[in-house]
Amino acid sequence: MSNAIIENAIGFFLVAICWGFTNPFIKRGSKGLENLQKDTFLKQTLAEIWFLITRWQYVLPLAINLSGSVVYYYTLGKADLSLAVPITNSLTFIFTTFAGYLLGEKVSSRDLLGMSLVVAGVTLCVSSRLE
Repeated sequence: MSNAIIENAIGFFLVAICWGFTNPFIKRGSKGLENLQKDTFLKQTLAEIWFLITRWQYVLPLAINLSGSVVYYYTLGKADLSLAVPITNSLTFIFTTFAGYLLGEKVSSRDLLGMSLVVAGVTLCVSSRLE
């Protein structure tokens, strides 16, 4: 295997971790947003923005998530797009589910079946591209 393939794989993996592990924390950090009630659209929008940017529980995971986007953009410049997108998105789904589980969210048998099918599909996709 060449160094470029290994570098791309590491990049995909880092992106998936940044995106997947932060999703449940972003969701948790935005809790309470739905309780804001203002009388105009503009006031509502400004109140929601202020609520979010003043909560480190939201801002920190969002910053990590966005740093994953920077790595993704950089990796896409050197990677095969037909591998980058399915690998990154499927790993993100798996890491999101795993992080949610660690935070106490329930993982159903359907989730596990879905993750297995995603891994099988991506494995087929990758193996067909590497031949």
